[in-house]
Amino acid sequence: MFMPFIGSEAIANGALTRGQLRWNHTAVHPDVYLVNGQRRDIVTNAYAAWLWTGRRGVIAGRAAAALYGDPSVMDENPIELIAGLRRQRREGVVVRNERIGADEIRTIASMPVTSPTRTALDLARHLSRDEAVMVLDQLAAVTGVEYRQVVPLIERYRGARGVEGAWEALSLMDGGTRTPKETQIRLWLIDGGLPTPRTSIVLGEGPTAAIIGMGWEDAKVGVSHYEPDDAFIVQRLSRQDLLQRMGWVEIQVVDQHLRTTIVGRARDALRMRRRTYARD
Repeated sequence: MFMPFIGSEAIANGALTRGQLRWNHTAVHPDVYLVNGQRRDIVTNAYAAWLWTGRRGVIAGRAAAALYGDPSVMDENPIELIAGLRRQRREGVVVRNERIGADEIRTIASMPVTSPTRTALDLARHLSRDEAVMVLDQLAAVTGVEYRQVVPLIERYRGARGVEGAWEALSLMDGGTRTPKETQIRLWLIDGGLPTPRTSIVLGEGPTAAIIGMGWEDAKVGVSHYEPDDAFIVQRLSRQDLLQRMGWVEIQVVDQHLRTTIVGRARDALRMRRRTYARD
């Protein structure tokens, strides 16, 4: 894959002539070019935006999460950077003129990127709660970052915009949540007044083990999201016996299910199972 480059540098070092630059490349930012037809994924866009800052910016936010391997970030998401370029605006680029410590910067693909802890804080500061948690869950899954690790940064930047309200999204971050859809379901359950479920519950051992997306082990009630295709049918049949033998009830969720339906079914199942265990 061809990465973006600074056109004036390519001409100065003799790598390209002005004609070659003009005809065979596309300007994505002033003096930042890409080979014609090159696919622009999140990494390419981040590198181009970093070059546009004169290599002075630090990749942040969702773009930083993507560089760590977060699969929930779309290629079309704007590239966020921390840099002293407040007056300059570019489509698809968000520049934040903010403080950042040297201990909050890592290097990925030759670019300076906010550390997992700083990335988590910025996501929680600048996105709505649900949007933030969907990205935070995947960031936690790929980096292992935890809420307690972000607390020192909350103290460091106390009073900065958005920090006061960031704690809620950060406290809901859970690296055991496998997909953004599971994050959404988990938030629905919590907002519906149910106890916070544990994620990625493993039942059984070896190749026959089953993973429940989330659930409550005391009541043996689980909630899992499925894609309604042939694999869904096969998987449901193959795990049904295991769940029955281990005494679990699983609420199987597909995209068509309404929020109220999912929360109601989970609440009813918890109430029934806990009543049963109380009698025992």
